[in-house]
Amino acid sequence: MERKAAPEMSVIESVDEAFTRLAEPFRDELLAYCYRMLGSIHDAEDLTQETMLRAWRSHDRYDPGRASMRTWLYRIATNVCLRALEQRRRRPLPSDLTPPAEGAMTPLDRAAETAWLQPVPDLLLRQPPDPAALAVQRDSLRLALIAALQHLPARQRVVFILREAMAWSAAEVAELLGTSTAAVNSALQRARAQLAAAAPSHEDGAGPLDERQRALVERYVRAFVSADLDSLSRLLHDDVTLEMPPYRTWFRGRAVIVRFMETHLFATPGIWRVVPTAANRGPAAATYLRDPHGAFLAHSIQVLTTTTSSAITAIVAFQDATLFPLFGLPATYAPQ
Repeated sequence: MERKAAPEMSVIESVDEAFTRLAEPFRDELLAYCYRMLGSIHDAEDLTQETMLRAWRSHDRYDPGRASMRTWLYRIATNVCLRALEQRRRRPLPSDLTPPAEGAMTPLDRAAETAWLQPVPDLLLRQPPDPAALAVQRDSLRLALIAALQHLPARQRVVFILREAMAWSAAEVAELLGTSTAAVNSALQRARAQLAAAAPSHEDGAGPLDERQRALVERYVRAFVSADLDSLSRLLHDDVTLEMPPYRTWFRGRAVIVRFMETHLFATPGIWRVVPTAANRGPAAATYLRDPHGAFLAHSIQVLTTTTSSAITAIVAFQDATLFPLFGLPATYAPQ
């Protein structure tokens, strides 16, 4: 009996290995797809794992003559995401819910029960093969666009992401959704019109995180840690915005935001440590706040939007310590 069991196990292992070899290379791009659909990196990880599990369970029914492994996996991921969206509300940013506060002294309104939009760490993103593909990926992962996508109907969201971000043909999308190319083209036109109004493109280029942006983040980090308000002010655009989920309160304008930082963030000197990082294919900073015992604990991931003139036009500070492990960052700051 034992002599017969060994070859059977060997066959099972070889099938699993073959499936892994074919499917695993698509995991990172499936993660980015699920993130665009759901606006949450935590949800995206769960749904990507569910996609791979469903594919593994049904891999014996996969027919390479009918569809590529990539197309087959996207079909499963799309169905998983559509089902998930039936049970979830859209994930907003504070600017989706309220107008900007009238002044820096406005009391902060915390809405912890809201399922907020989340950033995606660049650490988890597949590196596109060429600069043009990277430019498309970066534009399609802009935080403002991800927020705007949450307003689209679910199937319209699928059409826009696959056509614009993944460069699928209308025929391929139509086959995946079981509809016509005319319906896909119509949905894409409606999505483009809605997104053009909701998420106008910033003047931040479309290339990889370059030396100019890295230098800007380094200056921002130094100014933030040293509470240098003059230097921070020079880095901010006149019409800069500051959002801080889970607070609904948000601010617009350099003078208002600098005043808020002075009274709320830098009232006590030396309480911040900051680590440069990257999110949504753009610059970001991870902040640590000193507790009463002197330890610096994970506080927020700040996603920065910049212009070609090296000014920061938007700061979204996600006060969610559960994001730090995804960025490869510890819960407690320790100098290198």
